[in-house]
Formats: sequence, structure tokens, C-alpha cells
Amino acid sequence: MCGGKGTRLDYDGEKPLFPVDGEPMVDRVLAALADSRVDRVYAVVSPHAPETAAHVDCPTVETPGEGYVADLQHALADERVTEPVVTVAADLPLLDAEAVDGVLDAHEAGSLTVATPTFLKSALGVSVDTTFVHDGEELAPAGVNVVGDGPDRTLVRDDARLAVNVNRREDAEVAERLLL
Repeated sequence: MCGGKGTRLDYDGEKPLFPVDGEPMVDRVLAALADSRVDRVYAVVSPHAPETAAHVDCPTVETPGEGYVADLQHALADERVTEPVVTVAADLPLLDAEAVDGVLDAHEAGSLTVATPTFLKSALGVSVDTTFVHDGEELAPAGVNVVGDGPDRTLVRDDARLAVNVNRREDAEVAERLLL
């Protein structure tokens, strides 16, 4: 998923192309997916990210750019995309193949929402924008999910690779420190 506006980042360019340690975030995510057991990758883009669409070296799915959920639904309606499908936000610069494969290993059936404890995000010093409570624990969506036909299950991972999504400049600074 790489078609958002990225307004909170305060960046003149497109958010997926924002460099973390000199490399666009979308390239880092695509490399993690390429090294994982995921067999096909599509970049879901929108009119808000034309440079990203031209930059990525994989097939794209064009969406209207009406927001994450609406664009995800649009992408899932594309005949090339078959469920179950792993969805990944382009703002996860620490993501690697091992983390992606761990999500695949945890998926049994249906949909899988991956989340990290908000205390981890706070301890790392990254922003927490959306939270929900699951089994009495406050969690934040991780930006990696599996969408499938059937019931939704939540997977909680105490993992910086999933907890650091870059929405603000400060988040990018944390990501760069952790990459060292």
C-alpha cells in the first residue's frame, strides 16, 4: 500500500519515496517482500503518488486515493489479486523477510490483523496514531495484515520491525538509529 498523501511527514515528496538511511521506504519494503515467501507483489498506488508508481519495479494496482481502507477494497477487487493476500504499508522501513514470513507462519485461515503493543511504540519513541484494545491490551496496527475470507484473528508481535512505521520526521530518526 503506497498511495497515501503522507501529510503528517512534512515532506515535499511522496511518502513512499521518503528516504530512511538513504533508501526510499518503499524500496525497503519491496526488498523484504522479495526475500520472503510472498510469491507475487503489487504496489497499490493512487493519484497522490505518481512518482512512486513510476519508481517501483513491480506491477501496480491503481486506486482512487480515497484513503487506506477504500484503496485496499479497490485493490482487492482487482482480478489479479486473490485472497488470502498479505497487505503491507510502504512506511515500514525496518521490515524484513523474517518478519513477513513470521506473519505468514501465523496465518491459519481467514484474516489476520497484526498489531504491536503501544508500550513498545512508546518505548521506541515512535508515534502512536491509532489504537485498539484486544484481550485487555492496548495495541496499534502494525501495517502488515493478511486479508482472507473468513473470521478475523489478531496477532500481537512485540517486534520493532513491525512497530516502527514512519508517519513523522521523528519516526524516521528512530528508524535510522535502529538500522545502525
